[in-house]
Amino acid sequence: MTVSDFGKIQIYTGNGKGKTTASLGLAIRAAGRGKKTAIVYFDKGGQNYGERKILDRLAGQINYYVTGRQRFNPKTKKFIFGVTTIDKQEAERALSIVAKLYKKKRLDLLILDEINNAINLDMINVAKVLKLLRQKPKHLELVLTGRAAHPKIIKMADLVTEMKLVKHYFYQGLPARKGIEF
Repeated sequence: MTVSDFGKIQIYTGNGKGKTTASLGLAIRAAGRGKKTAIVYFDKGGQNYGERKILDRLAGQINYYVTGRQRFNPKTKKFIFGVTTIDKQEAERALSIVAKLYKKKRLDLLILDEINNAINLDMINVAKVLKLLRQKPKHLELVLTGRAAHPKIIKMADLVTEMKLVKHYFYQGLPARKGIEF
């Protein structure tokens, strides 16, 4: 077996913008090379994410699964914060989707978008995620995104990229923009 036969665990974390965007770029690259790719969205319910419009056109090459409640209010252009029982149930549902994808589909790349946030906000237990990471098929490349990656998750990873916030227009009062932030 060669090194390429074994999938790695990657993390995109930090307070800077671009974690999901980086993982989507990797998904496009992998699909372009004929790799079977999927994304599980943790805590990104609703239909207000622009990337899903293009992903719908790539169904079969890149498939995605949405969990979580609607977090973006299109009228106010603001995100809704706070953790409820429904959020915890949805995060558990996302974990079960990942477990099913491990068993049922022969994937080359699987992105767990915002899973780090779900752990950090106590929507899911880090021990459950660590167990899931240990069950990862050897060939599968796994990418975990979201702020505040847990130290135990970082320890298991093969690659960790931290997006650092230097300056952001959000703090100057600019709301989220269609096609840029959502």
